[in-house]
Amino acid sequence: MIELLAPAGSLERLKIAYLYGADAVYIGGYNYSLRANAINFSPEELKEATDFAHKLNKKIYVTVNIVLHNQELAGLIEYLQELAAIGVDAVIVSDIAVITAIKENHINLEIHLSTQASTLNYEAALFYQKLGVKRIVLAREASREDIKLIKEKTGLDLECFIQGAMCTSFSGKCVLSNVTTNRDSNRGGCAQICRWTFKIDDKDNIFSMTPKDLNMTKYLDDMLNIGVNSFKVEGRMRSIYYIATVIYEYRHLLDKIINHKVKESDILYANDIMNRCANRESTPQFYDKMPTSEEQYYLGRDEVSNQDFLGLVIGSKDDKILIEERNYFKVGDIVEFFGPNLEPITYKINKIFDENMQEISIARHPRMRVYLSLNTKLPINSMMRLKVFDKNSYL
Repeated sequence: MIELLAPAGSLERLKIAYLYGADAVYIGGYNYSLRANAINFSPEELKEATDFAHKLNKKIYVTVNIVLHNQELAGLIEYLQELAAIGVDAVIVSDIAVITAIKENHINLEIHLSTQASTLNYEAALFYQKLGVKRIVLAREASREDIKLIKEKTGLDLECFIQGAMCTSFSGKCVLSNVTTNRDSNRGGCAQICRWTFKIDDKDNIFSMTPKDLNMTKYLDDMLNIGVNSFKVEGRMRSIYYIATVIYEYRHLLDKIINHKVKESDILYANDIMNRCANRESTPQFYDKMPTSEEQYYLGRDEVSNQDFLGLVIGSKDDKILIEERNYFKVGDIVEFFGPNLEPITYKINKIFDENMQEISIARHPRMRVYLSLNTKLPINSMMRLKVFDKNSYL
């Protein structure tokens, strides 16, 4: 089984992830989840999300992965039973107390071990396997050799991160946030101190210790060959544009690899698209070697957010498409549409119409609705972005 696994911090993001090619999505409920600042899902939304996933014949996993204190054991069994009744496909856990609660109370939930457990060796994997864990979400620090040996020794389903932010500490072990802001990074409140810059003298010299993002496009084929089952994208708090872009590119790459049709140009193009989308540099990090100074920002960085995401396709009328605007665009701009089951389409904006079909030259107000003259039908939830990269130039 090969799975592309996407994050979602809201129902809107979840639906976008599935539409753009995710086989499964992981989300958090209001309880026991490690993203306190995400919107997260109410019980009613968990049910709606699960039903939506299963109608598409796709899977949904719920994180129950905080480090529990004594007072949080009250209500845990009832919450797990509620998730089982809703029909979620698995829970992602880090605390042995959660595993014990599921097994001792015969709760019908598949157990995936969170990356918060920092699993890097097969003995630890075997230990969790005996407890009833079906899948291990390996630590972000796992090397190729680590992954290969764990797979050979255990036969467990292995889930590995392929895209997203890295932790400056071992996965799940950072306490910088606790010490500096009293926000517990292992209980959902990480303040991302490793993204800060610090003055080191009175001359405005600065120091930073943030790792560059993870990007595994270069090694997807190799990961498939050594037995990785689930390819995980980080980012439950990311935007719909980020999720759509990253899932879209990885879906295409994985499908081409499986069908023996991938080219180096495909990988280079996908890298550029995703790096620009995240506004950060990215590398394979620990997979091929121990990270060096090249895999980390030490003396500051430039992460200027772009306004590439211009609009969302929400309907059509006659020969026009209805766009909900997200960033400024105008007549004469060269843009690109991409979306579910849609290869990128380049388009030069020649006319813009407001909702009353009055011609305007600029769309400048976020969420305003405008029409564009386009004779091609586009799927709802397709996205319009600034045309930056020409795929043909990579051939």
